[in-house]
Parts: sequence; structure tokens; C-alpha cells
Amino acid sequence: MGERGTASGERETFPLFRAPLAATRSPCEVMKTRTLQHLDAICLALPEATVEYSGSHATFRVRKKVFAYFLDNHHGDGIVSVCTKTRLGENLDLSREQPAKFYLPAYIGPRGWVGLRLDRPPVDWGEVTEFVRSSYRAVAPKMLAAEI
Repeated sequence: MGERGTASGERETFPLFRAPLAATRSPCEVMKTRTLQHLDAICLALPEATVEYSGSHATFRVRKKVFAYFLDNHHGDGIVSVCTKTRLGENLDLSREQPAKFYLPAYIGPRGWVGLRLDRPPVDWGEVTEFVRSSYRAVAPKMLAAEI
């Protein structure tokens, strides 16, 4: 505790350190953090996978090739998702058949990527894992892809 004098000459005590701002995070921010931690665990369990954080987004790579993105409010769309590479046309089918769960992300959607929403509970983490692993197998060198 620190001390300082008051106008009446009394000593007043105050804490030297304040609680970190992280202690005052909203429930939504806590959910996003836990979601990214869960996604990190899935992606980084894959051989030679790496992650790069940029603001509220994350890019997962294997030998410099991207296999997944974590997007949080990308270009103000209000969506929290994982984006993965899919087979030709699969992204279109998924987004058309299950629009509450899947969408075509800006810029990469037309190139075969699909967004799987993580902001609409309940999240099926087994399904997330399968999409991430499938995307990894599509871009990883054959020797690494064979390991999973």
C-alpha cells in the first residue's frame, strides 16, 4: 500500500497496483478467448502447425501454407468463425444448405473456403476438428498429411 497526505494532514492509504483491465472483460470477450484457445489446441496438435496472431484474428499454417483462419468480426460482419479449405463446391453447398452455421467468408470464399460459425452455441468441436483436419490434409505436404 502507498500513502499520501490529505488536506487535514491525515495519511490515506491506497493500493499501489490496480487490477489489470483483463479482469474486467465482458462475457463475450471471455467466450472468444476460450474459443480461440480451443481452436489453438486443435490446430497446433497437427504436425508442424504454426499460428500467427494479428489483432483479433489468427492464421494457422503448415510450412507456410494456410489451412485455417480464426476470424472475429472480420470487416465488421459480427461473426466469430473458423475458416477452412473445402473440396471444390463443398463450401457453396454447406453455406446454401446450412446458412445459420456456414457462410462464405469475404475474399477467400470464392476460392473454396468456408466459414464455420463459432459464435452460435452449441459448437460441435468434433465437427470443427474434422473441418480443420480436412483443410490441413488439403494443403500439407503428403508426408505430413499422412501422419494424421
